[in-house]
Amino acid sequence: MKTTSIATTLLLTVSLLTSTAARAADDTIKIGILNDQAGPFADNGGRGSVAAARLAAEDFGNQVLGKKIEIISADHQNKPDIASATARKWFDSEGVDVIADGAASSAGFAILEIARQKNKIFLISGPGSSDFTGKACSPVSFHFNYDTYALSRMTSEAVTKAGGTSWFFISADYAFGHALQRDATKFIEAAGGKVIGSAAHPLGTADFASFLLQAQASKAKVVGLATSGADVQTAIKQAGEFGTVERGQSLAGLLVFITDVNALGLKVTQGLQVTTSFYWDMNESTRAWSKRYFAAMEGRVPSMVQAGVYSGVHHYLAAVKAAGTKDPTVVAAKMREMKVNDMYNKDVTIRPDGRVLHTMHLVQVKKPEESKYKYDYYKILTSQPGESVFRPLSEGNCPLVKS
Repeated sequence: MKTTSIATTLLLTVSLLTSTAARAADDTIKIGILNDQAGPFADNGGRGSVAAARLAAEDFGNQVLGKKIEIISADHQNKPDIASATARKWFDSEGVDVIADGAASSAGFAILEIARQKNKIFLISGPGSSDFTGKACSPVSFHFNYDTYALSRMTSEAVTKAGGTSWFFISADYAFGHALQRDATKFIEAAGGKVIGSAAHPLGTADFASFLLQAQASKAKVVGLATSGADVQTAIKQAGEFGTVERGQSLAGLLVFITDVNALGLKVTQGLQVTTSFYWDMNESTRAWSKRYFAAMEGRVPSMVQAGVYSGVHHYLAAVKAAGTKDPTVVAAKMREMKVNDMYNKDVTIRPDGRVLHTMHLVQVKKPEESKYKYDYYKILTSQPGESVFRPLSEGNCPLVKS
């Protein structure tokens, strides 16, 4: 009898705890920022993405439908196994409703698979592979920000048409780098150029000497850097030390963030043409938002990844409010139905494949003497609407799209 009583008490306690946890989860909208917080992508995402998500929550008074908005974060170290395990734990036992950012594409694909299995929303901003809205598209995933197709189309087309007709690629040896080189090659060839060689480097490469020497030996007019984060900073810096430009080759950084320009300085980066979905100094609205970001991040400049996290979280919360529920299926449908409106997007459409059709801008890094104030780094050369710069829906092979 005593054993039965203890067992009954334990069962009731577990049931009570489970019920209490379920009620707490139902009373909260929990958003997890899962990214790289100490590695090569920490500057363009990292805790800046957490700050951006909190700014989105602030816009709603930190609550929607009477539910408190809670922002948590974790570092997946750009390792797919850690990304997958963290996403699973968050969804299964910590009441997380949605994950944002993702950082490296390889880790992003791992998060996407768990989100798909658990029917939870994934707001992609850091990962750049165009396959997120292609063969890997999902009913619960949304690709805010740039992708490899848009980056390639704007930057490689512009450089090739300006006379850069032969290319050698130094590419990151993981999903993002492979996709970026693949997509860029298509546009280089379409513009009358050719790729005459390439070399793949591992994540976190400290010495690009062998890759730069291969590029030099190729005699290509353009050295295309299909990499990002700390790696692209290292490559650009060492290209300067090797005299790559002085020897007659030009550099094309297919994904260079404003945080990279800030780290390297205008003397090193001047003249680079860069494609971006966001620049803090575009207009009054982006400047006002960036002022809030500066205050939250000790004066650091926001990247397009961090702006994309803000945009994704803001749109998700707006959809929850409009739908009157946080049910993932209902909210995902509402997100596709609604236009994206925030400090840098005006009536932007989300396609059935999850692609957010941001306007993209080709910018040029200013010379030191052209910069008039802090973070005055870019001249906008041209802007293109998302409908014309992102891959056509019919070409993506997304399983959600009927041919």
